[in-house]
Amino acid sequence: MAKYRIAWLPGDGVGKEVMEAARIVLDGLKLNAEYIHGDIGWEFWCKEGDPLPKRTTDMMKTTQCALFGAITSKPQKEAKEELIGELKTKNLTYFSPIVRLRQEFDLYCNERPNIAIPGNPLNLKENINITVFRENTEGSYAGVEFGPVTDDLKKAMVKDAPKMKMFMDTPADDIAISTRIITRKGAERIIRSAFEHADKFKRKSVTLVEKPNVLRKTGGLMTEVFEKVAKEYPHIDSWFDNVDAMAMWLVKSPEKYEVLVCENLFGDIISDLAGQLVGGLGFAHSGNIGKEYAVFEPVHGSAPKYEGMYKVNPMATFLAAKMMCTYLGEHEIAAKIQKGVEITVKEGKVVTYDLGGKAKTLEVAHEVVKNAMK
Repeated sequence: MAKYRIAWLPGDGVGKEVMEAARIVLDGLKLNAEYIHGDIGWEFWCKEGDPLPKRTTDMMKTTQCALFGAITSKPQKEAKEELIGELKTKNLTYFSPIVRLRQEFDLYCNERPNIAIPGNPLNLKENINITVFRENTEGSYAGVEFGPVTDDLKKAMVKDAPKMKMFMDTPADDIAISTRIITRKGAERIIRSAFEHADKFKRKSVTLVEKPNVLRKTGGLMTEVFEKVAKEYPHIDSWFDNVDAMAMWLVKSPEKYEVLVCENLFGDIISDLAGQLVGGLGFAHSGNIGKEYAVFEPVHGSAPKYEGMYKVNPMATFLAAKMMCTYLGEHEIAAKIQKGVEITVKEGKVVTYDLGGKAKTLEVAHEVVKNAMK
C-alpha cells in the first residue's frame, strides 16, 4: 500500500506534458505514492459547464495534497461561446478552478520561492533568494464584483464612500466595480506565515508590499497587522515598500530582499516579477498551502500553441514537486530533485529551447533523474 495519496491534476495543454515529466522524476526517485487523476480545466467547462467538477474536489478530500499542471482561462464572453449544446442557454459563469481550489480548501498561503540556480543563463544576478508570501483567498481576487451597477447599489455605497458621488450619473451598464477585501484574520495569518518562514530558515528580513498611501483602509489594515506581528520577531528586520516602488527595486537591487508578503493581487504581480529575475516561467513554481491541505503547481499557463510538441521547460513543475515532497516530509527526495535540477541546468547539455538547448520535455526529466542519483 502506498504511503501517500496524491491528487494528480494535469489540466490543459502543456500542463499534461509537464506533469508526465514530473511522474518520470517522482517515479525515478521512488516516491512511495499513489496518484489519483482528477478532471479539471477547459475541457470540462466546455462539455459540463464546470472546470472543477465536484467529483474532483470530492476525490481531493481523500488525498494528502495535490500536484497541478496548468489550465486554460478565457474572458467570460468567449468562455460562454465555447460551451457545448444546451449549456449555452444556461446562465453559467466561468470562474478559475485554481482560485476556487484556493478558496474551497482555504489554501490561504501562496508560497513562491525565487532562487537563482547557479549557472542558469537566465538569472538576472546569481545571489537572488526571495520568497514571496501571497495571501490567496481575499484581496482583489475574492470574486466580489458588480456590473452593471444599479442606482440602488450606488446610493448604498455613497453613505460610507462619499467619493462614489462622482459616479452617480454614470449609466449602470457603463460602470463595473471590483472589491479588495482584507480581513484582520486573513492579513495576520499570511503575515505570520512570512515571519515564521524567515525565523525558521534564518532569513534576515521581511518586507510588506502594499499601497497604504492610496488604499488607505485596506492597505492601512495590512500595515497595522504587519507592524503588530513584526514586534514578535525583533531579531528580523521589517519594513514596508509601496508596490510600485517595489517593482523598481526588485529589478535594481533584488539582493536586498529575502521575504516579501503581499495581498492577493500585489502578490500575483510581484511574484511574477521576482520569478523573471531567476529564469522566468520555466522555473516559477509555488505552493498553495492551508492548515489541512496543499496544492503545488508551476505557475505558467497551458500554452496551447506548444501543446503536443513536448517543447516547454518542465523545471518549474519539478521544483513544485520538490515543494510537495518537502511538505510530505520526504526531505531526501526533495534534496535529490533540487540536485538534479541544479546539475542539469549548470551542465546545459539536456535543456529546453529557453535555456539554449534542443531537448524535449521528457528528455529533461530523464536527465534530472540521472543527475539526481549522482
